[in-house]
Amino acid sequence: MSWFESFVLGLVQGLTEFLPISSSAHLRLTAAFAGWQDPGAAFTAITQIGTEAAVIIYFRKDIGRIVSAWARSLFHRELRHDHDAQMGWLVIVGSIPIGVLGITLKDAIEGPFRDLRLIATTLIVMGVVLGIADRLAARDETGGRHRAAKQRKSLTDLSVKDGLLYGICQAMALIPGVSRSGATISGGLLMGYTRESAARYSFLLAIPAVLASGVFELKDAGEGHVSWGPTVFATLIAFVVGYAVIAWFMKFISHRSFMPFVIYRILLGIALFALVAAGTLTPHAGETAG
Repeated sequence: MSWFESFVLGLVQGLTEFLPISSSAHLRLTAAFAGWQDPGAAFTAITQIGTEAAVIIYFRKDIGRIVSAWARSLFHRELRHDHDAQMGWLVIVGSIPIGVLGITLKDAIEGPFRDLRLIATTLIVMGVVLGIADRLAARDETGGRHRAAKQRKSLTDLSVKDGLLYGICQAMALIPGVSRSGATISGGLLMGYTRESAARYSFLLAIPAVLASGVFELKDAGEGHVSWGPTVFATLIAFVVGYAVIAWFMKFISHRSFMPFVIYRILLGIALFALVAAGTLTPHAGETAG
């Protein structure tokens, strides 16, 4: 992998990680369209450490409060009803599904799941799901001609059941094209949470899963066509760009819908199907290139 490729892929990772459009799919598609070799699941997981570092810095006050309350609750029973202490446990519970499935499905994640036809399918299907969830949230917030606005849930209403359901949604993102933020935010909206609450918990929930995945894949870094230097460089680029995207996205969702992302996902999926059907791209484009 050249330094230019690592720069572009780091930029793509930072731009797409927090948007509900799937960063892993965009890394895969960028390589395929450019005629580069697929950077692979290990490269994707390691560069995500950069974007998660951006999450940790952006939400540092929330994370510091949660970790402190959770740690103190281990020794002081009366603190176990504190919301921040409970959030610590809920993040742990929500991380279980992706941890189990990530190890179980490792071979599929690095192989069959990277088929461009599967990516096109998940882009479209999850785009439709996000659109439905967003529409339901908008209806609750604005009400209608014959119904009053409905109060949606905040993170103070998060239960163990909801935390586990969030975790199951996050685990679906092991398939490129699903999108970690897209799946968890869609799940949160369908469970009745506000857009901001769904996004905030989505980002917090991703921290242990992504960091663990990145550390786990470190052993494979530097193998094949992707060396350590470009991987680290791409991770740094992803961190800088990712921080800016988080700040923008949290402001965007406070007063805008997810429909632009829904439309983008569906159009990209259709275009990808068309390119594969026309023979412009093969389902495994880039896997043996370079």
